[in-house]
Amino acid sequence: MNALAEKAVQALYQQLIHAWNNRNARAMADLFAADGEMIGFDGSQAIGPEDIFSHVHPIFENHPTAPFVTKVKGIRLIGSDAVMLRAIAGMIPPGQSELNPNVNAHQTLIAVQKEGSWQIQLFQNTPAQFHGRPELVEQMTAELSEVVKGDSK
Repeated sequence: MNALAEKAVQALYQQLIHAWNNRNARAMADLFAADGEMIGFDGSQAIGPEDIFSHVHPIFENHPTAPFVTKVKGIRLIGSDAVMLRAIAGMIPPGQSELNPNVNAHQTLIAVQKEGSWQIQLFQNTPAQFHGRPELVEQMTAELSEVVKGDSK
């Protein structure tokens, strides 16, 4: 894979996570392509930067959102100007110090390069509940806890 594309898409993903963690709906929305899509944890869908902004802004205004803790699991080229990034994510609720395993998620980001810059075509945040397999929830939470420990060093 093209190392420059990989770094650019990883940086794009980190900008998205940073915007969420800073509760900045405009910064989040502006990372998406004109027809980019976001599918949220609850299954809601928003298309295009303005729709995404209109969806996320009230969430930040009305709810004490938890920051994401993430770990990129893979990045691969899926076309000459398209890259898929997969990550796992957890959240530490405001005022707490431990991850809440009930909101662990798989995150998928598809980025496309248009006119020399990378933009998000799709971001999907899917619950990782592993119904009937609590050991997988525990495994993901432990893996994300290592990220938290690494960040606090």
